[in-house]
Amino acid sequence: MQIDLAGKNALITGSTRGIGRAIAETLAESGARVAVVGRDLKRAEEAAAAIGKRAKGFAADVSDTAAVTKLVADVEAAFGSIDILVNNAGITRDNLVMRLKDEDWDAVLNANLRGAFAAIRAASRGMMKRRSGRIINVASIIGIIGNKGQANYAASKAGLIALTKSVAKELGSRNILVNAVAPGFIETEMTAAMTPEAREALGKQIALERLGTVGDVAGAVAFLASDLASYITGQVFVVDGGMVM
Repeated sequence: MQIDLAGKNALITGSTRGIGRAIAETLAESGARVAVVGRDLKRAEEAAAAIGKRAKGFAADVSDTAAVTKLVADVEAAFGSIDILVNNAGITRDNLVMRLKDEDWDAVLNANLRGAFAAIRAASRGMMKRRSGRIINVASIIGIIGNKGQANYAASKAGLIALTKSVAKELGSRNILVNAVAPGFIETEMTAAMTPEAREALGKQIALERLGTVGDVAGAVAFLASDLASYITGQVFVVDGGMVM
């Protein structure tokens, strides 16, 4: 059965490139109108133009609660409603705990976790009135297994998983489904910088012996956003090629 999102409106944070861009493209291809969001409006508008007529660009700093609240209001004003919210925006500020600065801890937690909370709080109001909605949070396997030098990132993604489960319990009675996708190592600009030796060593840890693609993650998000997943909530879909079992 083909995924059909015709008539649905989606807001995807951090969607000007990488995984977020692939999610926006996939949801648009499935029939949804998509709000492409980045920190820079010009880049967001360029990404939306490349996706096509179903996309519109918006700008917001997701670490700023007021900016996120305004973003949700602006998208609702432009589209009429938000049926699908995808919290994908995130940053890293890696360092060992002993060297990790307070500002780097705060920056990651604010962007990766507080931003998602603010978007959920704002967008869920309209979803509750309509008694329908899909919220999908893009977490990470690092939030499940941890990683050296990424205590702040791991904490933010573990928190996002806990937030997912808590909100799923709060909003389930209103037919709002809340799930998370936890990608493993995905082919992005970040992994492209890895040495051949590092890629080979990493591949040996993955059952499928390859890194994932942004399309692998986008497909999981599209499924969770569709009616095919109408009885799934509070779950974490691990998209990692069998790295974490």
